[in-house]
Amino acid sequence: MQQLTQIAAGTTILSASGETFTVDETLAAAYQPGDLIVANATAGLLHIPAAERNTTDHAVGACAAAFEQMDAVSDAQIVDFFDKFGAALADDDVWAQIEQVNAEDVASAKARGRSTTRLVVSDAMRQNMIDGLNGWAATPTRRDQVMETIQHDGFRIELVGAALGIVAFVFEGRPNVLADACGVLRGGNTVIFRIGSDALATAREIMQCAVRPALVAAGLPEHAIMLIDSASHAAGWSLFLDARLSLAVARGSGPAVDLLGALAQSAGTPVSLHGTGGAWMMATEQANADAFAFAVQRSLDRKVCNTLNNCCIPRGTAERLVPVFLEAMQAAAAARNTNFKLHVAQSDVAAVPKALFDRDVEIVRADGPQQEKQAEPIPVSAFGEEWEWEESPEVTLILVESLDEAIQLFNTHSPRLVASLVSPDAAEQTYFWQRIRSPFVGDGHTRWVDGQFALSKPELGLSNWDNGRLFGRGAILTGDSVYTVRTRYVGESV
Repeated sequence: MQQLTQIAAGTTILSASGETFTVDETLAAAYQPGDLIVANATAGLLHIPAAERNTTDHAVGACAAAFEQMDAVSDAQIVDFFDKFGAALADDDVWAQIEQVNAEDVASAKARGRSTTRLVVSDAMRQNMIDGLNGWAATPTRRDQVMETIQHDGFRIELVGAALGIVAFVFEGRPNVLADACGVLRGGNTVIFRIGSDALATAREIMQCAVRPALVAAGLPEHAIMLIDSASHAAGWSLFLDARLSLAVARGSGPAVDLLGALAQSAGTPVSLHGTGGAWMMATEQANADAFAFAVQRSLDRKVCNTLNNCCIPRGTAERLVPVFLEAMQAAAAARNTNFKLHVAQSDVAAVPKALFDRDVEIVRADGPQQEKQAEPIPVSAFGEEWEWEESPEVTLILVESLDEAIQLFNTHSPRLVASLVSPDAAEQTYFWQRIRSPFVGDGHTRWVDGQFALSKPELGLSNWDNGRLFGRGAILTGDSVYTVRTRYVGESV
């Protein structure tokens, strides 16, 4: 195949779904031989420089070679790796090195107005990483396990678990996700990942002083875990376009995750997407005020994908429940020494004290404190907005005529992740379960949606139903759910 040495401005490129895009002057000037230009229906033309392609190609190649060696690695060696990785993190000298590099990452992120709530390493994060690694070590593996036997006359068929292959991750800037990604080694897989640029130096340090020494000491292939050492988004695009991957997992913001998923699918790679979240909570007329207040406040301790984002209250109980809701919001904000931010459906402004719409308060954003109105009206078209708050709890309030209307709003506007109904009525809970289009359904606070909390298993990510339901598995991806199945014929002597 002939390689282009240049590409002219005005050139039309067709995407796989039929959209046409035109190369502009900037892209034409930036293009170099060996670069890749990919047309994506929503993102337009993506420019992947040859250097990023070479970086990912080398890393995937090393990871593929490591996977071929994993058949000779025992389960005991894999468990030993997790033990040694955890021991390295528990070593105060090693952790001090990681903290020092992380402090530099945090300072750089703050200088660029970036969120640092998930970037800062802490003693709690350290312990959570160690606990996660211990969890992986204790998790049973499906590798070589007979999952089902079908007996026939003179022979039997066994369905046997097996390693899947190379699992690729693209993570947001959170240092602890490195320990999450390593979980797929439990089943004999290998892993390659790119982490957000904010946490790249921290991840590099963890790899250097904890992961690689643990791999070598346990007798695992050195490249069984690979970090794409690049701060460029193009490296993630290039990684997910590599057809050697067995599974592509993306976690981060909604549009970025959708793009990565589309790229992997275009290469024929199965994907597991963990992006847009934001939980919805509904109350019915029978809702107990104390139970409702507890559920709201408990769902707003910090911002993650299962944090309360939208709250629907029956119009007929607004006089009783809206004050309860606002008091719970205030309590959640006070626990963080800040103020809450409220968005109110335009049709429901009268149900909220006017003073909230007139009051200017300090709202802590990623780029620092901002003076904003404490409450603002929003149109129906904004009901699907996920509020990525930094310190100040932020929620949308909607009044509804019925539970059916609340369910319809969720099914239409939400990313279909977490839904909760506060009601003591069993019939209402059953109806809610049957009609809501969500993989995670509860009857109280929303923050239970987490692999470690709910399943007592370290979690690789959560999938919503925004792009359809998942085939053959739950929406919590864990290390023991990354496997394939081999079929074996075993003859029996007469």
